[in-house]
Amino acid sequence: MSNSGGDGGTANPALGPDAEGPAAAGEGLAVAQFAAGCFWSVELTYQRLPGVARTEVGYSQGHLHGPTYRDVCGGGTGHAEVVRLHYDPTACPYELLLDVFWAKHNPTTLNRQGNDVGTQYRSGIYYYTAEQERAARESLAEKQKEWKEKKIVTEILPARRFYPAEDYHQRYLEKGGQSAKKSCNDPIRCYG
Repeated sequence: MSNSGGDGGTANPALGPDAEGPAAAGEGLAVAQFAAGCFWSVELTYQRLPGVARTEVGYSQGHLHGPTYRDVCGGGTGHAEVVRLHYDPTACPYELLLDVFWAKHNPTTLNRQGNDVGTQYRSGIYYYTAEQERAARESLAEKQKEWKEKKIVTEILPARRFYPAEDYHQRYLEKGGQSAKKSCNDPIRCYG
């Protein structure tokens, strides 16, 4: 059940840091969070990347505790559709994750990717460490040079609490028959 978390002055848990930080990632793994439009194709892109151990789609950066897909699509929760991933930084450096992020979407369109429109489809990099923040900001500065006349609108913020999306959203395109094998380069088809 969704609630605002505003019970008698208690701090809103949605505004806190993601509990799945680096210490909880697992032996030798790090955590990252990205928003680049509809989370289905973003997840499949990262699933295919060698060194990514686990992906999960969900909602982050909003103010409603326990949001549902319906809540987020209503536009009033402030959440973005995000992919949280656990990765091995020795096999897949964070900078590679950033390269994939920039290549996956148009970071100059505000609250929109293709036909998907709304604040939940915004572009965002949500960092867990100071090193991730530095790398994200440096990569944005480099990408901005490529876009020249269009301003990149990607937000770079600390990772807030992550709420897993409903089960049917998890690995959605893989369940629909698209390959999630490592290094697969088959075109990704979105449908819903």
